[in-house]
Amino acid sequence: MTRLPIPACILIPLLLAGCATPQPAAPPATPMFPRPGVGAPASLTCPSPAEISPTVPENLAPPSPGHLVRTDFSQLPHWDQGLSPATWNAFLESCTRLSQNTPWSSLCQQAISLGAFDALTMRRFFERAFDPWQVLNPDESAQGLITGYYEPLLQGSLTRTTVYRFPLYGPPPDLLTIDLGDLAPDLKGRHLRGRLVGNRVVPYFSRAEIELEDGPLTGHELLWVDDPIKLFFLQIQGSGVIQLQDGRRLHVGYADQNGHPFRSIARYLVQQGQLSLSQASMQGIEAWARAHPQDLQTLLNQNPSFVFFRLLPPDLPGPLGTLGVPLTGQASLAVDTRVIPLGAPVFLSTTWPGRNQTLDRLMMAQDTGGAIRGAVRADFFWGFGVEAEEAAGHMKQTGQLWLLYPRGVQPPTAH
Repeated sequence: MTRLPIPACILIPLLLAGCATPQPAAPPATPMFPRPGVGAPASLTCPSPAEISPTVPENLAPPSPGHLVRTDFSQLPHWDQGLSPATWNAFLESCTRLSQNTPWSSLCQQAISLGAFDALTMRRFFERAFDPWQVLNPDESAQGLITGYYEPLLQGSLTRTTVYRFPLYGPPPDLLTIDLGDLAPDLKGRHLRGRLVGNRVVPYFSRAEIELEDGPLTGHELLWVDDPIKLFFLQIQGSGVIQLQDGRRLHVGYADQNGHPFRSIARYLVQQGQLSLSQASMQGIEAWARAHPQDLQTLLNQNPSFVFFRLLPPDLPGPLGTLGVPLTGQASLAVDTRVIPLGAPVFLSTTWPGRNQTLDRLMMAQDTGGAIRGAVRADFFWGFGVEAEEAAGHMKQTGQLWLLYPRGVQPPTAH
Protein backbone atom coordinates (compact mmCIF):
# COMPACT_ATOMS: atom_id res chain seq x y z
CA MET A 1 0.00 0.00 0.00
CA THR A 2 1.40 3.39 -1.01
CA ARG A 3 0.42 6.77 0.35
CA LEU A 4 0.54 9.33 -2.45
CA PRO A 5 1.18 13.01 -1.51
CA ILE A 6 0.14 14.99 -4.62
CA PRO A 7 -0.42 18.78 -4.67
CA ALA A 8 -4.10 19.73 -4.77
CA CYS A 9 -3.79 21.60 -8.06
CA ILE A 10 -2.68 18.35 -9.73
CA LEU A 11 -4.67 15.80 -7.75
CA ILE A 12 -8.19 17.27 -7.89
CA PRO A 13 -8.77 16.76 -11.64
CA LEU A 14 -7.43 13.21 -11.33
CA LEU A 15 -9.77 12.46 -8.46
CA LEU A 16 -12.76 13.58 -10.47
CA ALA A 17 -11.83 11.07 -13.14
CA GLY A 18 -10.87 8.26 -10.76
CA CYS A 19 -13.49 8.17 -8.00
CA ALA A 20 -16.31 5.70 -7.71
CA THR A 21 -19.67 7.21 -6.86
CA PRO A 22 -20.69 6.23 -3.31
CA GLN A 23 -23.98 4.50 -2.77
CA PRO A 24 -26.67 6.07 -0.59
CA ALA A 25 -27.10 4.55 2.82
CA ALA A 26 -29.60 1.71 2.94
CA PRO A 27 -32.79 2.27 4.94
CA PRO A 28 -33.10 0.16 8.08
CA ALA A 29 -35.69 -2.17 6.56
CA THR A 30 -33.40 -3.17 3.69
CA PRO A 31 -31.52 -6.41 4.40
CA MET A 32 -27.82 -6.16 3.83
CA PHE A 33 -24.53 -7.57 5.03
CA PRO A 34 -22.85 -4.79 6.87
CA ARG A 35 -19.13 -5.17 6.64
CA PRO A 36 -16.39 -4.98 4.09
CA GLY A 37 -13.94 -5.71 6.85
CA VAL A 38 -13.16 -5.79 10.53
CA GLY A 39 -10.95 -2.85 11.21
CA ALA A 40 -11.93 -1.17 7.97
CA PRO A 41 -11.72 2.62 7.76
CA ALA A 42 -14.91 4.45 8.55
CA SER A 43 -15.07 5.80 4.99
CA LEU A 44 -14.20 3.42 2.17
CA THR A 45 -15.57 5.17 -0.91
CA CYS A 46 -14.57 8.18 -2.94
CA PRO A 47 -16.33 11.50 -2.48
CA SER A 48 -18.57 12.35 -5.39
CA PRO A 49 -17.50 15.14 -7.77
CA ALA A 50 -20.00 17.40 -6.05
CA GLU A 51 -17.98 17.06 -2.85
CA ILE A 52 -14.71 18.23 -4.45
CA SER A 53 -14.07 21.29 -6.55
CA PRO A 54 -10.84 22.65 -8.02
CA THR A 55 -10.92 25.54 -5.55
CA VAL A 56 -11.19 23.22 -2.52
CA PRO A 57 -13.68 25.35 -0.54
CA GLU A 58 -13.59 25.32 3.23
CA ASN A 59 -17.06 23.80 3.68
CA LEU A 60 -16.28 20.38 2.25
CA ALA A 61 -17.08 18.49 5.45
CA PRO A 62 -20.05 16.17 4.87
CA PRO A 63 -23.17 16.84 6.93
CA SER A 64 -23.18 15.20 10.34
CA PRO A 65 -24.88 11.80 10.40
CA GLY A 66 -26.41 12.65 13.78
CA HIS A 67 -25.71 14.05 17.20
CA LEU A 68 -25.73 13.37 20.92
CA VAL A 69 -28.05 14.64 23.63
CA ARG A 70 -27.17 14.34 27.31
CA THR A 71 -29.49 12.25 29.47
CA ASP A 72 -29.17 10.18 32.65
CA PHE A 73 -28.79 6.52 33.52
CA SER A 74 -32.46 6.15 34.41
CA GLN A 75 -33.22 6.45 30.67
CA LEU A 76 -31.14 3.39 29.77
CA PRO A 77 -33.44 0.32 29.59
CA HIS A 78 -32.40 -2.36 32.11
CA TRP A 79 -29.14 -0.54 32.70
CA ASP A 80 -28.35 -2.56 35.82
CA GLN A 81 -28.81 -5.84 33.93
CA GLY A 82 -26.62 -4.95 30.97
CA LEU A 83 -23.23 -5.42 32.63
CA SER A 84 -21.10 -8.55 32.28
CA PRO A 85 -17.54 -9.85 32.76
CA ALA A 86 -17.12 -9.71 28.96
CA THR A 87 -17.99 -6.01 28.97
CA TRP A 88 -15.53 -5.29 31.77
CA ASN A 89 -12.75 -7.16 29.95
CA ALA A 90 -13.57 -5.29 26.74
CA PHE A 91 -13.37 -1.97 28.58
CA LEU A 92 -9.95 -2.88 29.97
CA GLU A 93 -8.88 -3.74 26.40
CA SER A 94 -10.06 -0.29 25.27
CA CYS A 95 -8.00 1.23 28.06
CA THR A 96 -4.81 -0.18 26.56
CA ARG A 97 -5.35 2.33 23.73
CA LEU A 98 -7.15 5.14 25.57
CA SER A 99 -5.07 5.38 28.73
CA GLN A 100 -2.55 7.77 27.19
CA ASN A 101 -5.25 10.30 26.30
CA THR A 102 -7.05 12.90 28.38
CA PRO A 103 -9.66 12.48 29.86
CA TRP A 104 -9.41 8.68 29.72
CA SER A 105 -6.12 8.13 31.54
CA SER A 106 -7.41 8.62 35.10
CA LEU A 107 -10.59 6.63 34.40
CA CYS A 108 -8.61 3.70 33.05
CA GLN A 109 -6.30 3.77 36.06
CA GLN A 110 -9.35 3.64 38.33
CA ALA A 111 -10.80 0.73 36.37
CA ILE A 112 -7.58 -1.28 36.51
CA SER A 113 -7.37 -0.73 40.27
CA LEU A 114 -10.86 -2.23 40.75
CA GLY A 115 -9.64 -5.67 39.75
CA ALA A 116 -11.90 -8.52 38.63
CA PHE A 117 -15.49 -8.04 37.57
CA ASP A 118 -18.14 -7.33 40.16
CA ALA A 119 -21.54 -6.19 38.83
CA LEU A 120 -22.31 -3.67 41.60
CA THR A 121 -18.78 -2.21 41.62
CA MET A 122 -18.82 -1.93 37.84
CA ARG A 123 -22.21 -0.21 37.76
CA ARG A 124 -21.14 2.32 40.41
CA PHE A 125 -17.91 2.99 38.54
CA PHE A 126 -19.68 3.87 35.30
CA GLU A 127 -22.35 5.93 37.04
CA ARG A 128 -19.73 8.00 38.89
CA ALA A 129 -17.27 8.38 36.02
CA PHE A 130 -19.49 8.81 32.95
CA ASP A 131 -22.40 10.78 31.57
CA PRO A 132 -24.81 9.03 29.18
CA TRP A 133 -25.56 10.74 25.86
CA GLN A 134 -28.33 9.42 23.66
CA VAL A 135 -27.37 9.02 20.00
CA LEU A 136 -29.90 10.62 17.63
CA ASN A 137 -30.23 10.66 13.86
CA PRO A 138 -30.30 13.99 11.98
CA ASP A 139 -34.12 13.93 12.05
CA GLU A 140 -34.05 13.55 15.86
CA SER A 141 -35.24 9.91 15.69
CA ALA A 142 -33.63 7.47 18.10
CA GLN A 143 -34.09 4.15 16.28
CA GLY A 144 -31.63 2.61 13.84
CA LEU A 145 -30.38 -0.63 12.32
CA ILE A 146 -28.36 -3.10 14.37
CA THR A 147 -26.69 -5.94 12.49
CA GLY A 148 -24.24 -8.64 13.55
CA TYR A 149 -20.90 -10.10 12.50
CA TYR A 150 -18.66 -12.95 13.62
CA GLU A 151 -15.30 -14.64 13.07
CA PRO A 152 -15.70 -17.46 10.52
CA LEU A 153 -13.70 -20.70 10.15
CA LEU A 154 -12.57 -21.77 6.66
CA GLN A 155 -10.59 -24.74 5.38
CA GLY A 156 -7.46 -23.67 3.52
CA SER A 157 -3.98 -24.31 2.20
CA LEU A 158 -0.71 -22.44 1.76
CA THR A 159 -0.56 -23.63 -1.85
CA ARG A 160 -3.10 -23.94 -4.63
CA THR A 161 -4.56 -27.41 -5.24
CA THR A 162 -7.57 -28.74 -7.12
CA VAL A 163 -9.55 -28.45 -3.87
CA TYR A 164 -8.06 -25.23 -2.47
CA ARG A 165 -8.23 -22.94 -5.48
CA PHE A 166 -9.92 -19.74 -4.25
CA PRO A 167 -7.35 -17.13 -3.16
CA LEU A 168 -7.13 -14.65 -0.31
CA TYR A 169 -4.98 -11.75 -1.44
CA GLY A 170 -2.62 -9.55 0.50
CA PRO A 171 -2.54 -5.81 -0.24
CA PRO A 172 -1.26 -5.35 -3.82
CA PRO A 173 1.84 -3.18 -4.28
CA ASP A 174 0.16 -0.90 -6.84
CA LEU A 175 -2.71 0.08 -4.54
CA LEU A 176 -2.51 3.81 -3.78
CA THR A 177 -4.08 5.35 -0.68
CA ILE A 178 -4.53 9.11 -0.89
CA ASP A 179 -5.21 11.05 2.31
CA LEU A 180 -7.60 13.89 1.46
CA GLY A 181 -6.68 15.57 4.74
CA ASP A 182 -3.46 16.63 3.02
CA LEU A 183 -5.58 18.74 0.68
CA ALA A 184 -8.13 20.23 3.05
CA PRO A 185 -8.41 19.94 6.85
CA ASP A 186 -12.17 19.35 6.58
CA LEU A 187 -11.43 16.09 4.74
CA LYS A 188 -9.24 14.66 7.51
CA GLY A 189 -9.82 10.96 7.87
CA ARG A 190 -11.18 10.52 4.36
CA HIS A 191 -9.19 8.51 1.84
CA LEU A 192 -9.21 7.58 -1.81
CA ARG A 193 -7.87 4.37 -3.26
CA GLY A 194 -6.73 3.84 -6.81
CA ARG A 195 -3.78 3.02 -9.06
CA LEU A 196 -1.56 4.88 -11.48
CA VAL A 197 -2.01 4.47 -15.22
CA GLY A 198 0.61 6.69 -16.80
CA ASN A 199 0.22 9.96 -14.93
CA ARG A 200 -3.46 9.45 -14.05
CA VAL A 201 -4.98 8.06 -10.88
CA VAL A 202 -7.82 5.70 -11.82
CA PRO A 203 -10.07 3.49 -9.69
CA TYR A 204 -8.50 0.27 -8.49
CA PHE A 205 -9.64 -3.02 -10.01
CA SER A 206 -13.18 -4.08 -9.08
CA ARG A 207 -14.13 -7.51 -7.75
CA ALA A 208 -15.15 -8.65 -11.23
CA GLU A 209 -11.73 -7.67 -12.62
CA ILE A 210 -9.76 -9.15 -9.71
CA GLU A 211 -11.53 -12.50 -9.91
CA LEU A 212 -10.97 -13.06 -13.62
CA GLU A 213 -8.91 -16.11 -14.54
CA ASP A 214 -5.27 -14.91 -14.50
CA GLY A 215 -6.50 -11.63 -13.03
CA PRO A 216 -4.31 -8.62 -12.21
CA LEU A 217 -3.41 -9.85 -8.70
CA THR A 218 -2.07 -13.25 -9.73
CA GLY A 219 1.07 -13.87 -7.69
CA HIS A 220 -0.10 -11.93 -4.64
CA GLU A 221 -2.09 -14.77 -3.03
CA LEU A 222 -1.78 -15.08 0.74
CA LEU A 223 -3.69 -18.37 1.17
CA TRP A 224 -6.11 -20.59 -0.72
CA VAL A 225 -9.49 -21.90 0.50
CA ASP A 226 -11.98 -24.46 -0.78
CA ASP A 227 -15.24 -22.51 -0.75
CA PRO A 228 -15.93 -19.28 -2.70
CA ILE A 229 -19.13 -18.56 -0.78
CA LYS A 230 -17.45 -18.74 2.61
CA LEU A 231 -14.59 -16.69 1.20
CA PHE A 232 -17.02 -13.94 0.21
CA PHE A 233 -18.52 -13.96 3.70
CA LEU A 234 -15.00 -13.81 5.14
CA GLN A 235 -14.54 -10.58 3.20
CA ILE A 236 -17.80 -9.27 4.63
CA GLN A 237 -16.77 -10.18 8.19
CA GLY A 238 -13.23 -8.88 7.67
CA SER A 239 -11.36 -11.46 9.72
CA GLY A 240 -11.39 -15.19 10.31
CA VAL A 241 -9.54 -18.40 10.97
CA ILE A 242 -8.10 -20.63 8.23
CA GLN A 243 -7.57 -24.26 9.24
CA LEU A 244 -4.83 -26.02 7.30
CA GLN A 245 -4.78 -29.72 6.50
CA ASP A 246 -2.08 -30.37 9.13
CA GLY A 247 -4.37 -28.97 11.84
CA ARG A 248 -2.74 -25.57 12.19
CA ARG A 249 -5.01 -22.54 12.38
CA LEU A 250 -3.99 -19.22 10.86
CA HIS A 251 -5.69 -15.98 11.84
CA VAL A 252 -6.28 -13.48 9.05
CA GLY A 253 -7.53 -9.92 9.33
CA TYR A 254 -8.44 -6.91 7.26
CA ALA A 255 -5.45 -5.21 5.65
CA ASP A 256 -6.99 -2.92 3.02
CA GLN A 257 -9.76 -2.54 0.46
CA ASN A 258 -9.94 -1.68 -3.23
CA GLY A 259 -11.85 1.58 -2.75
CA HIS A 260 -15.04 0.54 -4.49
CA PRO A 261 -18.35 1.05 -2.65
CA PHE A 262 -19.92 -1.81 -0.75
CA ARG A 263 -23.12 -3.05 -2.38
CA SER A 264 -25.43 -5.57 -0.79
CA ILE A 265 -25.96 -8.86 -2.64
CA ALA A 266 -28.91 -9.46 -0.31
CA ARG A 267 -30.60 -6.35 -1.66
CA TYR A 268 -29.81 -7.45 -5.22
CA LEU A 269 -31.42 -10.88 -4.70
CA VAL A 270 -34.52 -9.26 -3.23
CA GLN A 271 -34.75 -6.77 -6.09
CA GLN A 272 -34.43 -9.63 -8.59
CA GLY A 273 -37.26 -11.52 -6.91
CA GLN A 274 -34.96 -14.41 -5.95
CA LEU A 275 -35.45 -13.99 -2.19
CA SER A 276 -38.05 -12.39 0.00
CA LEU A 277 -37.09 -9.90 2.69
CA SER A 278 -37.51 -12.57 5.37
CA GLN A 279 -35.23 -14.96 3.45
CA ALA A 280 -32.41 -12.46 2.91
CA SER A 281 -30.27 -13.52 5.85
CA MET A 282 -26.72 -14.74 5.44
CA GLN A 283 -28.00 -18.30 5.69
CA GLY A 284 -30.67 -17.64 3.06
CA ILE A 285 -28.15 -16.16 0.65
CA GLU A 286 -25.77 -19.09 1.12
CA ALA A 287 -28.58 -21.56 0.42
CA TRP A 288 -29.52 -19.67 -2.77
CA ALA A 289 -25.90 -19.54 -3.92
CA ARG A 290 -25.37 -23.28 -3.42
CA ALA A 291 -28.55 -23.98 -5.37
CA HIS A 292 -27.40 -21.74 -8.25
CA PRO A 293 -23.64 -22.36 -8.66
CA GLN A 294 -23.72 -21.22 -12.29
CA ASP A 295 -24.88 -17.76 -11.16
CA LEU A 296 -22.55 -17.40 -8.17
CA GLN A 297 -19.86 -15.19 -9.72
CA THR A 298 -22.46 -12.90 -11.29
CA LEU A 299 -24.04 -12.51 -7.86
CA LEU A 300 -20.75 -11.80 -6.08
CA ASN A 301 -19.75 -9.27 -8.73
CA GLN A 302 -22.74 -7.13 -7.74
CA ASN A 303 -20.53 -6.03 -4.84
CA PRO A 304 -17.45 -4.41 -6.45
CA SER A 305 -15.79 -3.91 -3.06
CA PHE A 306 -12.89 -6.30 -2.41
CA VAL A 307 -10.95 -6.85 0.82
CA PHE A 308 -7.25 -7.68 1.15
CA PHE A 309 -5.99 -9.63 4.17
CA ARG A 310 -2.93 -10.03 6.36
CA LEU A 311 -1.80 -12.76 8.74
CA LEU A 312 -2.37 -11.97 12.41
CA PRO A 313 -0.43 -13.20 15.46
CA PRO A 314 -1.53 -16.75 16.33
CA ASP A 315 -2.08 -16.04 20.03
CA LEU A 316 -4.72 -13.32 19.67
CA PRO A 317 -7.84 -14.01 21.78
CA GLY A 318 -10.00 -12.47 19.03
CA PRO A 319 -9.80 -10.58 15.74
CA LEU A 320 -8.32 -7.08 15.81
CA GLY A 321 -10.78 -4.23 15.41
CA THR A 322 -10.10 -0.72 14.18
CA LEU A 323 -9.10 0.37 17.70
CA GLY A 324 -6.24 -2.11 17.47
CA VAL A 325 -7.36 -4.39 20.31
CA PRO A 326 -8.81 -7.91 20.12
CA LEU A 327 -12.59 -7.91 19.87
CA THR A 328 -14.64 -9.55 22.61
CA GLY A 329 -17.64 -11.66 21.66
CA GLN A 330 -20.97 -10.03 22.67
CA ALA A 331 -19.12 -7.03 24.09
CA SER A 332 -17.53 -5.30 21.06
CA LEU A 333 -19.43 -3.02 18.72
CA ALA A 334 -18.66 -1.50 15.32
CA VAL A 335 -19.88 2.10 15.00
CA ASP A 336 -19.70 5.21 12.85
CA THR A 337 -16.84 7.20 14.38
CA ARG A 338 -18.24 10.47 13.05
CA VAL A 339 -20.62 10.26 16.03
CA ILE A 340 -19.19 7.70 18.47
CA PRO A 341 -15.48 7.80 19.35
CA LEU A 342 -13.53 4.55 19.20
CA GLY A 343 -12.90 2.88 22.54
CA ALA A 344 -15.86 4.46 24.33
CA PRO A 345 -18.55 2.48 26.17
CA VAL A 346 -21.89 2.33 24.34
CA PHE A 347 -25.13 1.09 25.82
CA LEU A 348 -27.19 -0.82 23.26
CA SER A 349 -30.91 -1.51 23.52
CA THR A 350 -32.21 -3.88 20.84
CA THR A 351 -33.67 -7.39 20.50
CA TRP A 352 -32.15 -10.82 19.98
CA PRO A 353 -31.79 -11.93 16.34
CA GLY A 354 -35.11 -13.02 14.92
CA ARG A 355 -36.90 -12.61 18.26
CA ASN A 356 -38.74 -9.95 20.22
CA GLN A 357 -36.81 -10.65 23.43
CA THR A 358 -34.95 -7.56 24.61
CA LEU A 359 -31.16 -7.39 24.39
CA ASP A 360 -29.87 -4.52 26.54
CA ARG A 361 -26.13 -4.47 27.03
CA LEU A 362 -23.16 -2.21 27.70
CA MET A 363 -20.59 -2.71 24.93
CA MET A 364 -17.38 -1.09 23.70
CA ALA A 365 -16.99 0.80 20.41
CA GLN A 366 -13.89 -0.98 19.12
CA ASP A 367 -14.47 -1.40 15.41
CA THR A 368 -15.79 0.20 12.22
CA GLY A 369 -17.18 -1.08 8.94
CA GLY A 370 -17.70 0.34 5.48
CA ALA A 371 -21.48 -0.11 5.67
CA ILE A 372 -21.73 1.06 9.29
CA ARG A 373 -22.70 4.57 8.30
CA GLY A 374 -25.11 6.66 10.32
CA ALA A 375 -25.62 7.75 13.91
CA VAL A 376 -27.92 5.01 15.25
CA ARG A 377 -26.17 2.25 13.31
CA ALA A 378 -24.06 -0.50 14.83
CA ASP A 379 -22.70 -3.97 14.19
CA PHE A 380 -22.74 -6.45 17.09
CA PHE A 381 -19.73 -8.78 17.27
CA TRP A 382 -20.93 -12.25 18.26
CA GLY A 383 -17.58 -14.02 18.46
CA PHE A 384 -16.35 -17.29 16.93
CA GLY A 385 -18.16 -20.53 16.17
CA VAL A 386 -21.40 -21.96 14.84
CA GLU A 387 -23.68 -20.19 17.34
CA ALA A 388 -22.02 -16.84 16.62
CA GLU A 389 -22.45 -17.40 12.88
CA GLU A 390 -26.13 -18.26 13.32
CA ALA A 391 -26.83 -15.18 15.44
CA ALA A 392 -24.88 -12.79 13.24
CA GLY A 393 -26.45 -14.10 10.06
CA HIS A 394 -29.98 -13.44 11.30
CA MET A 395 -29.40 -10.13 13.10
CA LYS A 396 -31.24 -7.23 11.46
CA GLN A 397 -32.86 -5.56 14.44
CA THR A 398 -33.88 -2.03 15.32
CA GLY A 399 -32.22 -0.49 18.34
CA GLN A 400 -31.08 2.57 20.26
CA LEU A 401 -27.63 3.68 21.38
CA TRP A 402 -26.27 5.74 24.27
CA LEU A 403 -22.65 6.89 24.39
CA LEU A 404 -21.02 6.89 27.83
CA TYR A 405 -18.49 9.72 27.92
CA PRO A 406 -16.25 10.91 30.78
CA ARG A 407 -18.27 12.98 33.24
CA GLY A 408 -18.20 16.70 32.69
CA VAL A 409 -16.64 16.44 29.21
CA GLN A 410 -18.77 17.23 26.17
CA PRO A 411 -18.38 14.82 23.24
CA PRO A 412 -17.52 16.46 19.91
CA THR A 413 -20.92 15.80 18.32
CA ALA A 414 -23.06 16.72 21.33
CA HIS A 415 -25.79 19.37 21.26
